[in-house]
Amino acid sequence: MDDLTRLEALLGRAERIRVRGLAFDELRDMGRLYRIAASRLARQRARGDDPETIRHLNALCVRAFGLLYARRGSRRSLRRILLERLPDALARTWRVQALAWSLLAAGAVLGGSLGARDDDAIYSLVPSSLGYEGGGLEALVHSPEARASFLAREESPLGHNAFFGSALFTHNTRVGLLSFATGILAGLPTVLLQTYNGLVLGAFASIFLRDPRPVEFAAWILPHGIPELTAISLCAAAGLLLGGAVATPGREGRAGALRAATDPALLLFGASIPLFAAAAGVESFVRESALGTAPRLAVAASFAVLLGLGLAGVRRLAHRRDRDLAWLAELQRSGPWRIAR
Repeated sequence: MDDLTRLEALLGRAERIRVRGLAFDELRDMGRLYRIAASRLARQRARGDDPETIRHLNALCVRAFGLLYARRGSRRSLRRILLERLPDALARTWRVQALAWSLLAAGAVLGGSLGARDDDAIYSLVPSSLGYEGGGLEALVHSPEARASFLAREESPLGHNAFFGSALFTHNTRVGLLSFATGILAGLPTVLLQTYNGLVLGAFASIFLRDPRPVEFAAWILPHGIPELTAISLCAAAGLLLGGAVATPGREGRAGALRAATDPALLLFGASIPLFAAAAGVESFVRESALGTAPRLAVAASFAVLLGLGLAGVRRLAHRRDRDLAWLAELQRSGPWRIAR
């Protein structure tokens, strides 16, 4: 089978099953054969003595270029973002994500310890607006009845829930955007904001951990806390990526490091938006409802399972991508250009 016949067969197969269905070797052959056909077309056009061959080669080159290099529609671009670029960004930035979670956890432990030892620390760390029920923050600290009233379950009007949810989404997204955007200042504001979020969380939780069985508090905070804290940590990880590029740019320079960090940072921030929306929906329609403890904990467990499955899926996609590029690493190890050690 000559080169043009092989190219035509590959093009027909790609058009039937789409380019993504081709094996890597077939894609590599298609690119090589397209370049051969393009060079033949250039020679034939220079001679100009065989119009039929020119038309045939031109048609093959147009089909090959469209399959290999032409831009796809927005639907395919969205699919590529969700199935390729986002999983790749999540998998390759796990270190900064772990750092963001560590800052949050350290702040929570410190805030909880300070709140358990000294009530004044609670008043200093926790915004007074969080004691909006049960007589205010001071009443929550000193009165088990006020804490029970704070956690009381009662239905709210649908309109109130919708307004409350939109306000929560706006506020939480603003906090996440601030954590992300200020990362450009060498990451220091992001570190402070993430640690402060943990301090507030730990100090506020220390109020309810004084009760003998804080299960009611867990059912109050976990359903919306799991997606919300995950979203905030993604934003913080995005800010830390930018901060790392500014603080330690490496050999490529600060501008090059920022260009390399911007794309995964934006993807992490984009991934936080639906989580913020889910947290706001749960906080306004589940927390502000008469649902019992068991259904609320079931919602929290569902979020935890979904996030775990998402993490497993991301790892699987990232490992598959690494396997697809394993041939390049093998070529670098075995090729004549390998670096002597």
